[in-house]
Amino acid sequence: MEQNRAIHAFATLGHPGRMAVFRLLMRFAPQGVRPTEIAEALGLKQNTLSHHLADLAASGLVQVTRVGRSLYYAVDLDTTEGLIGYLALDVGRARPDLLAPLLSAPKDTAHMDRTIPDTDFDVLFICSGNSARSIFAEALLRDLGKGKFQAFSAGTRPNTELNPFALEILKRNGHDITGLRSKHLSEFQQPGSIVMDFVFTVCDTAAAEECPPWPGQPITGHWGLPDPVKATGTDAEKALVFAQTYAALRRRIMTFVELPFESLSRMSLQSRVDAIGSDAQAKA
Repeated sequence: MEQNRAIHAFATLGHPGRMAVFRLLMRFAPQGVRPTEIAEALGLKQNTLSHHLADLAASGLVQVTRVGRSLYYAVDLDTTEGLIGYLALDVGRARPDLLAPLLSAPKDTAHMDRTIPDTDFDVLFICSGNSARSIFAEALLRDLGKGKFQAFSAGTRPNTELNPFALEILKRNGHDITGLRSKHLSEFQQPGSIVMDFVFTVCDTAAAEECPPWPGQPITGHWGLPDPVKATGTDAEKALVFAQTYAALRRRIMTFVELPFESLSRMSLQSRVDAIGSDAQAKA
């Protein structure tokens, strides 16, 4: 990356408001986010957000696309990669003592080592309430995962009990609901907790939450879906919404478990995970 362009990008990120917007967009990358959702997640006024987005776009860190009548802002991953490369390779002179700790991922390395026969992966699904979407995902991966995955779910603001419509959908589709419960995210952030290989958010608000970095550098993905708990109408109409949400997650997880994990590099695997979320968003 050319020096003046890097300076512009670093200066743009030097403002706490712009950095907050950029960090949120990175959690949704490569997908885009509408300004109203960014403003709601960060508690920003629309005119303030507009200035931040304009500055980020001018520095090349963010790009905007129009879908129908809506604008979606997304991180420009090529520019971001160039900026990180400039800092590491030009400013840092590629010093291995500085870069090695950033690049090390002990658990990921173990799983990508073709000589290790254990192919199990630990996967966590996060949503706000942990009463429907993430519970669906946990049960689906557990039962469709061909013994290669250990699935968990949690909420940033979990409900006290699982949604009865969600439980009925799971039972109707042959899933064992014994042991399923609503859990707070903090259960998986304690010392000695399982180190996750994958962490997925399955609702928009969960992706926007301020979550600390996960140990072990798991591959992350945002597979957001509307909250079926907010469905209105008759019980039959509500049940239909839950069934549609279950079906959407089933399609994604079936695609996920069929990935050729043994032959994919970490970067390729991340791209495949992103593609599953992007394809789902396009069909929504």
